Amino acid sequence: MTFTYLTAGESHGPQLTGIIEGIPAGLKLDVAQINAALADRQRGYGRGNRQKIEHDQVQILGGVRHGVTLGSPITLVIQNRDHAHWSAIMDPTAPATPENTTRQVTRPRPGHADLVGGLKYRHADMRNVLERSSARETAMRVAIGNICEQLLAALDIHLVGYVRQIGPVLAEDPTVTTVKAIKAQTAANDLRITDASQVATLHTLIDDTRRAGDTLGGLIRVVVENMPAGLGSYISWDTKLDGKLAAAVMGINAMKGVSIGDGFAAATRPGSQVMDPIAYDPAQGYYRTSNHLGGFEGGMTNGMPLVINAAMKPIPTLYKALPTVDTTTKEAKKANVERSDTTAIVPAALVVENVVAIELVKALTDAFASDNLARLQDQVTAWRQELRG
Repeated sequence: MTFTYLTAGESHGPQLTGIIEGIPAGLKLDVAQINAALADRQRGYGRGNRQKIEHDQVQILGGVRHGVTLGSPITLVIQNRDHAHWSAIMDPTAPATPENTTRQVTRPRPGHADLVGGLKYRHADMRNVLERSSARETAMRVAIGNICEQLLAALDIHLVGYVRQIGPVLAEDPTVTTVKAIKAQTAANDLRITDASQVATLHTLIDDTRRAGDTLGGLIRVVVENMPAGLGSYISWDTKLDGKLAAAVMGINAMKGVSIGDGFAAATRPGSQVMDPIAYDPAQGYYRTSNHLGGFEGGMTNGMPLVINAAMKPIPTLYKALPTVDTTTKEAKKANVERSDTTAIVPAALVVENVVAIELVKALTDAFASDNLARLQDQVTAWRQELRG
């Protein structure tokens, strides 16, 4: 069964809704784990005040019975608690009045979807754009992604996303490379970094940036272990799994770059320092003695850990607003200011992790019979055995 999903809802609307199709029957879901991931998304140094209002909890309204997936579409809901303060402004059915059309947005923020979205959809009030283009939507992708992570764990596939750099400060310990070690290191601080010696420096950087009314971006990495070789394909450009992952990661708010393995650094080195030599061991089959290519060759997984990198731009809502144009009067103004973060790089690492999980589940359910979890497990086990040669 082909895996698909859809999210719906506005940032200050009543709720976020997600519908997933293609999760096998028989997967025991841990709802507490989904909620823990949602709580993690709201944490992180540099987050704004909205996270003090929302306490995200998922509701499962279909596709699961007694904690076990049925194979039918799964419906998820996350309530927006902040909607209580916006119920008239965001009412889906009440006619527009002067009272419920306050807080219009006519001063688009540079770097945001405001202006282009307003022009494209002919929205005079660009709140109609920012309500959907807001990163609030990623809460539902985290919920969906965590379900996918639980499925991957049932197939003995594990992954983690973490922050490599914030602004100009690199905060990655190059000796910490396994999923288990990365999780242990990142759980010990509020920046999701592996180099704990940089925590104080980064706290100061974020505090100084907040006081200046500015924002920060950074670099993210996701590592995936035990993904079987041969997922994806070389036969057509749109079947390459690394390409699908790159597209999915770029579909996350504020992402401006994606690379695999050594990424752009590979372009500066000779081939002898980039290609990963092949070796064979009867216990594990073929493997590579290095992993510069990040677990992909020819658009297919090669059995090595997957390494996906993402570059996130700073958030476009600056409290020290940038110049813009009022779309009603065409006069030069300062951009609209919405409640925002100084940096969202910490939760973004979790979002990237979950989006990667979604794409990996798509690849697995495309490759193997997946109506039932036990059948999928048997097929993946048999495939791994076959590849050992």
